[in-house]
Amino acid sequence: MQYRQLGAAGPRVSAFGLGCMGMSGMYGPADRAESIATIHAALEAGITLLDTGDFYGMGHNEMLIGEALKGRNRDQALISVKFGALRDPVGGWVGYDARPEAVKNFLSYSLQRLGVDHIDIYRPARLDPRVPIEDTIGAIADMVKAGYVRSIGLSEVGAETIRRAAAVHPICDLQIEYSLISRSVEDAILPVCRELGIGITAYGVLSRGLISGHWQKSQLAAGDFRAFSPRFQDGNVDRNLALVDALRSVAEAKGVSVAQIAIAWVAARGDDIVPLIGARRRDRLEEALGALQVRLTPEDLARIEQVVPKGAAAGDRYPAPQMAHLDSERT
Repeated sequence: MQYRQLGAAGPRVSAFGLGCMGMSGMYGPADRAESIATIHAALEAGITLLDTGDFYGMGHNEMLIGEALKGRNRDQALISVKFGALRDPVGGWVGYDARPEAVKNFLSYSLQRLGVDHIDIYRPARLDPRVPIEDTIGAIADMVKAGYVRSIGLSEVGAETIRRAAAVHPICDLQIEYSLISRSVEDAILPVCRELGIGITAYGVLSRGLISGHWQKSQLAAGDFRAFSPRFQDGNVDRNLALVDALRSVAEAKGVSVAQIAIAWVAARGDDIVPLIGARRRDRLEEALGALQVRLTPEDLARIEQVVPKGAAAGDRYPAPQMAHLDSERT
């Protein structure tokens, strides 16, 4: 395993993190035993960063991670938790709450479900338009002083919000979607993060499996939120899969898989970027870890840029109502 510094104010973490969202039903049913085995395999491979959200499976994901870590050295894993997204009993999304009192409430429940006495990185899942970011970060800073949180992160916010948050407390990283077909972060957000010494944890590096080289149009199961994603819709998905076929030719010439070259591309964007691998199974995790050994030459990067140019994807990365909540897309 290789390691990277997660921003000037953050911990040293594995070069890849494990994104655990898919283990709690967001992509359809997941196998509990295989999910736990995948977390164990990740830890044994040297992955230290586990990423979750308290709203993944309405607490299921945190309890799953807590079960997987039971009996292990707590310091073996750095746990990153997003909070603030509100859900109804049938799993619908009903808004965000990042008020200071809500911060402390969400944190208390996360500590209980995870079975830990502190969370390594705590972050609001989105900007709450009703609450100044200074108030939210100030409340988390109180929890840092109290010992319940080690570092503060952000998620899906724009350049101005990043500056305002960093003026209240050091920010270790920004979590944001970043892949070959999701590159808006490069325009204003990434330069500001680098100016301020804030790392990037990149999720969606395989664009929800779309550019993994494995996904086929018949694979959307009941409960899979990708059924509502514009990039997976008729009229868009075929165009996007054509980009995957073009990328496959580059990967095959290099002797690696499509997923490995896509992950390696994100990792090659800078030592301040940590890709999150959303594997739910050990075989997919093993494939993703192979990207650590992929070295992309300038010629490789130019060829990748040629076959998957910036802005080539068809469709937004979220449905319109969710895109409207993304502060990161307004800068």
